[in-house]
Amino acid sequence: MAEVVLMKGNEAIGEAAIRAGCRYFFGYPITPQNEIPEYMAKRLPEVGGVYVQAESEVAAINMVYGAGGAGARVLISSSSPGISLMQEGISYLCGSEIPCVIVNMMRGGPGLGGIQPSQSDYFQATKGGGHGDYKLIVYGPSSIQEMVDIMFRAFSVAEKYRNPVMILGDGMLGQMMEPVSFPDETPPPDPRSRPWATTGNRGGKSKLLSSIILDPEGLDAHNWRLQEKYRRVEEEEVMWDLENAEDAEWFLVAYGTMARVCRAAMTMARREGIKVGLLRPITLWPFPKQAFEAVLPRARGFLCVEMSTGQMVEDVKLSVEGKAPVYFYGRTGGAVPVPRAVLKRIRDMVSGKAPSITDYYDRVAGGEIK
Repeated sequence: MAEVVLMKGNEAIGEAAIRAGCRYFFGYPITPQNEIPEYMAKRLPEVGGVYVQAESEVAAINMVYGAGGAGARVLISSSSPGISLMQEGISYLCGSEIPCVIVNMMRGGPGLGGIQPSQSDYFQATKGGGHGDYKLIVYGPSSIQEMVDIMFRAFSVAEKYRNPVMILGDGMLGQMMEPVSFPDETPPPDPRSRPWATTGNRGGKSKLLSSIILDPEGLDAHNWRLQEKYRRVEEEEVMWDLENAEDAEWFLVAYGTMARVCRAAMTMARREGIKVGLLRPITLWPFPKQAFEAVLPRARGFLCVEMSTGQMVEDVKLSVEGKAPVYFYGRTGGAVPVPRAVLKRIRDMVSGKAPSITDYYDRVAGGEIK
């Protein structure tokens, strides 16, 4: 039986990466993810790994390009403004098809914003925050244990598709403590087992990992090959969780820590006789459209709850395809929706008093809704 230990989320992320075979970490300090590089600075030398605090986030992501391109399992972490600085490098990684794992412990924005938790980087993560036609594979875990389990999966998926993977957390997941257990340790892979990795010529064919293709026809062909890969990811890697879906007529949609808040609100609503279910996307890209298809025949409405002004709600609306009403409730800047506030929105949705999304924005701006 695996040992259960009490760990802070950020530290559990670091330990999970090491046990998943990661031996290289590059980063730069920023709240609320600082415990990840701090933990890696201590642990990596103990297992023969390499930790580098770069001079900037721009430098760090390019160090990831080098280590990942040489076939190593490599992790980088930051928080919202730091991830913004990495966007050019992330685009290069996708264009060159170099696997790595990126952790974003989101904080409030825009700009420097605040250090409290947020989910306002959803667009940046799932729609491509940098330039070009590329996609990240994005996970949105809702517990520390799920972050640990997904870390193992993230490295495997990144290498399967030769594509960066992002774990999208938030300040609460990074700072809270929960009991966790770790899967069996995975030894670091041999870079020489990767035929594409730049491990040294040794008299063989030269290898080049680059994202520059100056011939228009060649770049066009490369982009369409990447799109074909992304379609395979959509077919093979989508993940979600449904709770109380068997008899549910109304559905809450949330990811990350907001799913935990919604779970409490769902329990409160069911005590009042309201048949509420929870649809929780685990992969944010690819987005689990299939989950909505499964519940749409009986769904009377969806309430999307986020720590943002409504970024995931756009994917929810696209998945519902106008076949049921979609409502939204969100807080920003580090303000966290609480279960009783979500319960009130559930009651409004069921009674037909819930405002449309456009009216909701107007009423929030006018101070009518908090």
